[in-house]
Amino acid sequence: MIEAKICKFTVGEKEVTVETGKYAKQASGSALVRVGDTVILATATMSPDPRPGVDFFPLTVDYEEKMSAVGKIPGGFLRKEGRPGDKAILASRLIDRPIRPLFPKGFRNDIQIVTTVLSSDQVEQPDIYAILGASFALSLSTAPFEGPIGAVRIGRVDGKMIINPTYNEVEKGDMNIVIAGTEDSVIMVEAGLNFVSEDEIMQAVDLAQIEIKKQVEAQRNFAKECGVEKPEFVNPFDTTKLAELIKNVASDMIFDAMHNFDRDYRENKLAEAKEKVKEAIEALPEEDEIKVLLASTELDLAGEEFKSLEKKIMRRMITEEGVRADGRTNTDIRPIWCEVGILPRAHGSAVFTRGQTQVLSVCTVAGPGMAQELDGIDPQTTKRYMHTYAFPGFSVGEAKPLRSPGRREIGHGALAERAILPALPSEEECGYAIRVTSDVLESNGSTSMASTCGSCLALMDAGIPIKTMIGGVAMGLIKEPDKTTVLTDIQGIEDFLGDMDFKVTGNETGVTALQMDMKIKGIPRETLVQALAQAKDGRIFILNKMREVLSAPREQMSEWAPKITTFKIPIDAIGGVIGPGGKTIRNIIDCSGATIDIEDDGNVTITSVDQEGAVIAKRMIDELTLKLEPGLVARGKVTRILPIGAIVEIAPGKDGMVHISQISNERVNKVEDYLNMGDDVIVKVLEIDDRGRTKMTMKGVTEEEKLALG
Repeated sequence: MIEAKICKFTVGEKEVTVETGKYAKQASGSALVRVGDTVILATATMSPDPRPGVDFFPLTVDYEEKMSAVGKIPGGFLRKEGRPGDKAILASRLIDRPIRPLFPKGFRNDIQIVTTVLSSDQVEQPDIYAILGASFALSLSTAPFEGPIGAVRIGRVDGKMIINPTYNEVEKGDMNIVIAGTEDSVIMVEAGLNFVSEDEIMQAVDLAQIEIKKQVEAQRNFAKECGVEKPEFVNPFDTTKLAELIKNVASDMIFDAMHNFDRDYRENKLAEAKEKVKEAIEALPEEDEIKVLLASTELDLAGEEFKSLEKKIMRRMITEEGVRADGRTNTDIRPIWCEVGILPRAHGSAVFTRGQTQVLSVCTVAGPGMAQELDGIDPQTTKRYMHTYAFPGFSVGEAKPLRSPGRREIGHGALAERAILPALPSEEECGYAIRVTSDVLESNGSTSMASTCGSCLALMDAGIPIKTMIGGVAMGLIKEPDKTTVLTDIQGIEDFLGDMDFKVTGNETGVTALQMDMKIKGIPRETLVQALAQAKDGRIFILNKMREVLSAPREQMSEWAPKITTFKIPIDAIGGVIGPGGKTIRNIIDCSGATIDIEDDGNVTITSVDQEGAVIAKRMIDELTLKLEPGLVARGKVTRILPIGAIVEIAPGKDGMVHISQISNERVNKVEDYLNMGDDVIVKVLEIDDRGRTKMTMKGVTEEEKLALG
């Protein structure tokens, strides 16, 4: 048997074991990560040659969930794993984001990282160890990875911070923050928080950084022990002279474009500058070094250097002049306008517009049976609040076919969903399943934050009693050797040419969600502190703008929204309401037109667009679950007249005898003098004899009991 090399270390109080050299040996690097009974195989594979014609780093990351890891056979007709679920896609993004910035400029070989959850004890959360496994695999390969990185999840229960908390601890706590980075800087942050302060966030970051440093050291030592030698990567293209030509031809025009605050003018001027560069290159003799270089590759090296010059000029404008591409200062927020209730038949709707970014959010409510069912290895099986984000081509002036949401759309939708969750009422306060769709109508940066703001307004317009308003803002960064500038509310060009995209959501008192991506190798602590402080100011400004349109949830829901009635039935009565094969409950649904959900604890939820349907459904369920017992007062119908009394039915199959002596306080000689077939009467159960026969009275019902019955 092949001997594996093994590395052991602790993350918090948990021992992590990493093996290599035994499994998946033909990958460029592989690592088997174990913690408890959770096992993840991480592999990194590098193509031998650069991918022809690509002007980007072709990194692919996949996070695979095997249902066998939790002893399940996949659902569906095919009984096999299909397209990754949203949680697996989000985990792939968690791995990708801190790794992507750590490859050198000009590296274009394909890198594929595959992390597979082979065993899950459903206690430890595997995604955080998948990030660690991916870094191990890259560190053990010959890829020019400028890591390693570490990753830690921080939770907090009863005020105590926990390193890599379990599923249960995260569920009970108010903090779920993932931090990844190098030994001295943060590269990626992803968090769902329950109104946590900025100071508390930094405490979590500081704690995580200690653990990350230990993980980085363990990886370096392990790679050295395994004899890994990484060849130095040298960019195969020397573009020094090409860059000089572009600077001489286009620098003034790019400067002019950046200093005109009209976006159309800027784009037209940049297009003109590119044409001038193209003409200058075409005018060069064929043997010129620049032309020979461009002819030797399919890559658009001229385009890359043009973007590089554009980036330098824009960044210098911000750091030296304090002016951004649209004329704002570093802390200014673009003009905002909002409107609500624009769609008459939707349950709630809102448009949030900030500069040239515009999002339409629509809220739809339904009964709890419409909650999303989740089929994965995660212990969570349902989700009552769902947010869907869509980014059509027309939002950026492009003609392209509509497709199902990609990884970016799923990530943006999940961020906006996570931002709103802490503000939602509990299921007891509001039993609806809730879905919000956010469609980007126009985009120039920060659409996920516009979706967060639009979602909040749409929920309020629908009458959902959210606890507080939630706003969001995206922060940017320009980091030069001599100066670092944090930008509030970045637009598209600042995201594209800047160093950071840091999204922060919450209210005036705390943060509900974070998402930070870097294009450089991390940021120091003091920069993160400044970004959080600026984000709070920006968030409060945006919230005040939102309040100008709608300051509180509407008191009444839309007339088109279904109404919910909730009550409880005895657990032993559930089977009778459902009936054999569901026959009884289907009959109630057909008769009432309502949707009925019954939980295992006896909670019943009736969802109906009209009140009449809800009344019919409740009455039918009440009749089925009615239990005859002494003292019960009920309304019934006379079904038989006997010489000695009358039979009164108070529910289908539930009746009793009212003896002639119990009909009236007066002497009754003949039952027919007081009662007729079909009469509605109010009766009280006197007793149930040992043969199961029910004795009732009419004269024993008090006026108060009659009034209470209605």
